[in-house]
Amino acid sequence: MKALVAQELTGPAGLIYTDVDSPAGGDNVVIDVGAAGVCFPDLLMLRGEYQMKVPAPFVPGLEAAGKVVSAPDGSGLAVGQRVSAFTLLGAWAEQVAVPVGSVVPTSDALDDGSAVCLLGNYYTMHFALHRRGGLRPGETVLVLGSGGGVGTAAVQIAKALGAKVIAMVHRPSATEFVESLGADVVLPLTDGWLDAVKNETGGRGVDLVVDPIGGSAFDDAVRALATEGRLLVIGFAAGGIPTVKVNRLLLRNVSVVGVGWGEFVNRTPGAQAEVGAALAGLVDAGLRPPAPVRFPLSDGVAALQAFADGAVHGKLVLQP
Repeated sequence: MKALVAQELTGPAGLIYTDVDSPAGGDNVVIDVGAAGVCFPDLLMLRGEYQMKVPAPFVPGLEAAGKVVSAPDGSGLAVGQRVSAFTLLGAWAEQVAVPVGSVVPTSDALDDGSAVCLLGNYYTMHFALHRRGGLRPGETVLVLGSGGGVGTAAVQIAKALGAKVIAMVHRPSATEFVESLGADVVLPLTDGWLDAVKNETGGRGVDLVVDPIGGSAFDDAVRALATEGRLLVIGFAAGGIPTVKVNRLLLRNVSVVGVGWGEFVNRTPGAQAEVGAALAGLVDAGLRPPAPVRFPLSDGVAALQAFADGAVHGKLVLQP
């Protein structure tokens, strides 16, 4: 079968499209991949910068959607059934094998490209906003980096859970796209953005901040919080890992909350099914991820370079 293989840890340039062995089933579910997701951890992994170090060569890809080719007895899955899965590795291929516990049914309302959009980013953000952030209807959520995959999911899920959303965009070209997601206010993430947020909230600040950026924006994000506000640390796309002066948390009665969805799933049996059921309910109620940016798997190098260059708004998917 065909796959994208990371031959060297040099970013997108280290990928090649080539033949590899088809996966064996055994205790795993084998899936014919209809669409594979691309997310920021994939890019870090290609550079050798991710927390999980994988030596080359390997087939990357954390998210897949498609049809069951084979499944172990007692799995409850049928050949030909449409499913989605967290794969950890191997999704950027025509087939992938994954543990039964990583597989969830795909809604008939979504094609494979849309279904794969719901995986890493939407699961992470539902877990972040609902469980870690304790979001309540009527609260105000500030989303940094709202033009990316995590930001897209944050805006849509926060709105679906009844919040007001202020979305920040670093790239002016993303403004129209973010407005289409349903954000109540879209502001540029430029110098002085904190004052703009304060103006939008009558000086009060926001109840939650979704921060997938880190770096220099972090200090202002803490200052943007209202009393009893919560800052959700999702990642560090800006590259720098910030520090916080804990006296600010004490004096202002605010919290900085870590969000590690992958680690939580590893330690909490049933977490994936629980969040998956909640997301399925939102889909039934009308939630639809925005149309992803689709590339053929064979053009994966160009797709990943566009992603690395910030030229992709929303979710990037690769289709065999």
